[in-house]
Amino acid sequence: MQNSDVTERESRKKIMLIDSKSFYASVESVSLGLNPLQSLLVVMSQQANTNGGLVLAASPRAKSELGIKNVMRQRDLPKDPRLVIVNPRMNFYIAMNKKVNDIFRQYVAEEDLQLYSIDESILDLTPSWDYLKVKFGQDLTMPKLARIIQVHVKRELGLYLTVGIGDTPVMAKMALDLEAKHNHSLIGEWTFENLPSKLWPVSEIDEVWSIGHRTAKTLKRLGVMTMGDLAKMDPYYLKKKLGVRGEELFALAWGVDRSTISKRYKVKDGNISNSQVLPRDYLKADEIKNVIREIGEQVASRLRAKNKNTGVVSLYVGFSYASSVNEKRSGFSAQVSIDSTNRSQPIVQALWQIFESNYDNEVVRNLGVSAGKLTVAGHEQMDLFIQPKKQVEQSVLEKTIDQIRNKYGVTSIVKLSSIGQGGTMIQRAGLVGGHNGGNAFG
Repeated sequence: MQNSDVTERESRKKIMLIDSKSFYASVESVSLGLNPLQSLLVVMSQQANTNGGLVLAASPRAKSELGIKNVMRQRDLPKDPRLVIVNPRMNFYIAMNKKVNDIFRQYVAEEDLQLYSIDESILDLTPSWDYLKVKFGQDLTMPKLARIIQVHVKRELGLYLTVGIGDTPVMAKMALDLEAKHNHSLIGEWTFENLPSKLWPVSEIDEVWSIGHRTAKTLKRLGVMTMGDLAKMDPYYLKKKLGVRGEELFALAWGVDRSTISKRYKVKDGNISNSQVLPRDYLKADEIKNVIREIGEQVASRLRAKNKNTGVVSLYVGFSYASSVNEKRSGFSAQVSIDSTNRSQPIVQALWQIFESNYDNEVVRNLGVSAGKLTVAGHEQMDLFIQPKKQVEQSVLEKTIDQIRNKYGVTSIVKLSSIGQGGTMIQRAGLVGGHNGGNAFG
């Protein structure tokens, strides 16, 4: 199958996916007057749920010179007097993220900017390209513009940016992850023409965006050892074996992504999620399910606050380090479709269903819940197994609890199971993103 056969009719865009390198650690380094690439610094959570502290972020030099990794425990840090340890300030990072994206808005219109995460943003420069060529010269290229933006952010905020460039959003993401982060310039550019030479030789396919350990194992059973093997597979065979996921993987191998940033950006509530590091290793299924219930109820409450229903719920379960080594997998994630709702009970039941179908007595340390396929809350399909009156009563009760918690605090009403059985809701009240909020003033 020739490259042109698959991609010749695909539209080409000018996409950048920009990552603020080691964002938390870089922000803290700059606030201390240190160079983010030269500092030896870690951001260390001091919450009780990390048994003495957990590395949330480390500067590039701390990683390369001292061997420090994210989620390393404080007791395992090297005893080096040069190492600077700081507490997280989530509100400060959020404020700095806004400043970074305000600079990006000088290059793209609001609708062509998508905030992918707190340290990554997607820019579709296609609509503004003619204007940018007038401003910076007719010989402007995407790598040149990437360098201009890097210098702009470094000059104003002191932060270093890594930039993936691609003809499509997914190509830009892979260029960022697989090339830009390893280049001296911190820039990587992928096109439909050079993608075969850059992506197809990759044999560690679970390092490619959106391909997890389990998917990689499934592909290897089908004879896929490299991304090139995946690209050369019969797409109809992949669909037969893997369903819609097979189609998605084939498109990924060719860099095909027909999404539009402006349309994607308008869907501001693409999903609602909560996640946390557990206070200790959890082995008992009942305790794990209890925390899943707590997180699921928190997500349901946020849905109600935004007047949204969800049609898809996802569960992520991350194993402890020991289990990750022994089980040869770091955890599992799965999703299930449900009737559109924002009630806690059906959401929690769906999450428990996912857990019970995938859990095999591993030691658990991380949990995450996400609600997607959001719609405006309105009519809700009645559950055939619950009396309509009972269902309405549940909705009224949950909304009443929401109102009380909004007025008097999250812990003003808690279930008895949150006090025991491994519950974490009470101790986590008042945190920002699971960590100390600090302030927004540095």
